[in-house]
Amino acid sequence: GVMRPDMVMRSIIPVVMAGVLGIYGLITAVIINGKIKAPSYSAFQGYAHFAAGATVGLSALAAGLAIGVVGDSGVRANAQQPRLFVGMILILIFAEALGLYGLIVGLVVASSADGKGRDLCASWGA
Repeated sequence: GVMRPDMVMRSIIPVVMAGVLGIYGLITAVIINGKIKAPSYSAFQGYAHFAAGATVGLSALAAGLAIGVVGDSGVRANAQQPRLFVGMILILIFAEALGLYGLIVGLVVASSADGKGRDLCASWGA
């Protein structure tokens, strides 16, 4: 930042994209929390909500790893050769799409558990 102040805004893009992955987890947590109704919450719904959270979390982990590696290498290479910026952005967009796909699958799994599985998975106390 001190040596090349013109590169600051270009260098912050991977950080912002990684922050969006955390928002995906927050969205999933809020939606799952809204679907939990204590007296009628079945084990099937619990496992489905766990699977939804794990899906979003693991896809965000993979996307974050890709964004971290590409962002680090891309920012360093961009300081040497500014033409590499477009390629870095394209790879970052595809890595972010991986996290977005996980969010979509997680939301589908979480919404498919509504009112289902009352007889499928018996709870321990029953």
